[in-house]
Amino acid sequence: MDFNLTAYGINVPDIFRNSASAILYESALRLEKGSAISNKGALMVYSGNKTGRSPKDKRVVRHPTSEKNIDWGAVNYEMDEHTFLVNRERAIDYLNTRDHLYVVDAFAGWEPKYRLKIRIICTRAYHALFMQNMLIMPNSEELASFGEPDYIVFNAGSFPANHFTTNMTSKTSIGLSLERKEMVILGTEYAGEMKKGVFSIMNYLMPMKDVLPMHCSANVGESGDVSLLFGLSGTGKTTLSADPKRRLIGDDEHCWHEEGVFNIEGGCYAKAIDLSAENEPDIFNAIRYGTVLENVVYDPKTREVDYSDTSITQNTRASYPIEFIDNTQIPCTAGHPKNIIFLTCDAFGVLPPVSKLSPEQASYHFISGYTAKVAGTEMGVKEPQATFSACFGAAFMMWHPNTYAKLLAQKMKDHQVNAWLVNTGWSGGDYGSGARIKLRYTRAILDAIHNDDFKDVATHEEKEFGLTIPLSCPGVPAELLVPENTWDDADKFRDVKTKLVRLFNENFKQFEKQVDAAITNAGPR
Repeated sequence: MDFNLTAYGINVPDIFRNSASAILYESALRLEKGSAISNKGALMVYSGNKTGRSPKDKRVVRHPTSEKNIDWGAVNYEMDEHTFLVNRERAIDYLNTRDHLYVVDAFAGWEPKYRLKIRIICTRAYHALFMQNMLIMPNSEELASFGEPDYIVFNAGSFPANHFTTNMTSKTSIGLSLERKEMVILGTEYAGEMKKGVFSIMNYLMPMKDVLPMHCSANVGESGDVSLLFGLSGTGKTTLSADPKRRLIGDDEHCWHEEGVFNIEGGCYAKAIDLSAENEPDIFNAIRYGTVLENVVYDPKTREVDYSDTSITQNTRASYPIEFIDNTQIPCTAGHPKNIIFLTCDAFGVLPPVSKLSPEQASYHFISGYTAKVAGTEMGVKEPQATFSACFGAAFMMWHPNTYAKLLAQKMKDHQVNAWLVNTGWSGGDYGSGARIKLRYTRAILDAIHNDDFKDVATHEEKEFGLTIPLSCPGVPAELLVPENTWDDADKFRDVKTKLVRLFNENFKQFEKQVDAAITNAGPR
């Protein structure tokens, strides 16, 4: 295909644009050290030293046009335009040293009215295949008329940033210029930086069009009822959205506009740790030719993957086109949600497996974005640690969290949406003394929500968090539904619960000045 990048100062003769997966497989196996094909045909690759995102190295160019819209601080670090241009030139110079480059021209957003044209320029075959999985690929006519993109990602991640450059703190840099409509990646080869970079762009642009971007999964039932599942990593967002009884709309990034919801992406990026055919059959069966397995460990003789081996990283991943999930809604669009489900992995063991939220409580828990780290998953973590990430995705939110919370509250009110808090974490005690709630129980809870089984059941009014807890659920032992009934030590339960209430209140103080008092008062006491 006759295509060049001279307009960007790139003069590499061999440019592979929207290559077939077979070409990318062959290139990865030939050029990328350590890559291999699994026994199921998936491409196994390594991302180098960085096996996860580098949030402290993500920066946004401060510019008069957009600076008042950005929530500057610990999430959105600022970068001056000169530094961005220095990094951009460094990236272009590196790209020009390559014998060949890979270009992916594709769309972000299934709704044509709001979709963006994205151009990825990268040096690694696996990065190109990854983004062909994650974006929405154009057909031949759309590619021929693609024209200039709305945003460009220059991925020179194999080459480090110069940490002596002004305001740089390491050799890794993910820089975004909203005015130039460009992203530059240096010093990290973790593919997720590209995916989440595109999501950050959508998170900036969509609220200006009264569209709510959301870090959530989505599926739809036979009657057309849509559910959105919010949750941080490890809460079950991807696993629970892949429901054989419902069609998958998407597993991670969506927008809610005036006619309903649409998926931003064309694929899924599932955590592969402890993946099994028994617990996650849909995801397990999506591992095939065309899938990228990132940082997994395998047997060189049998080429069988050991999904329980975390010697490289706990953040092992599988990237595949969404159609690899059997029960998928294509195009990935649907109507307005009927249910919104906030997933939390409460390792303190005090939140109920399911509770109904008022609109004000929904806004409170959306802004809080709570889950818990489990002892043993990170060095130095001796006991459960509360983690709060505003809007269940603070790392990707460009505006103040209240901007997204207001949009959510208004849309929930306009379309009379139900809100639920579902704990996929511990019961009968905290981590180390209790047990994690069985996946089959959580699936039964979601079935009950979708079947309206909680509509007329008796409820328990929990005091501190003000939660309404159903007292019966098909397929779930009744004694599990009220947390204090599952603990042997009532005094310890009260102590641990008081601690969690205090953590919630301390976290929410940062938002009290910007949110309605009714939302603040909907928090725990």
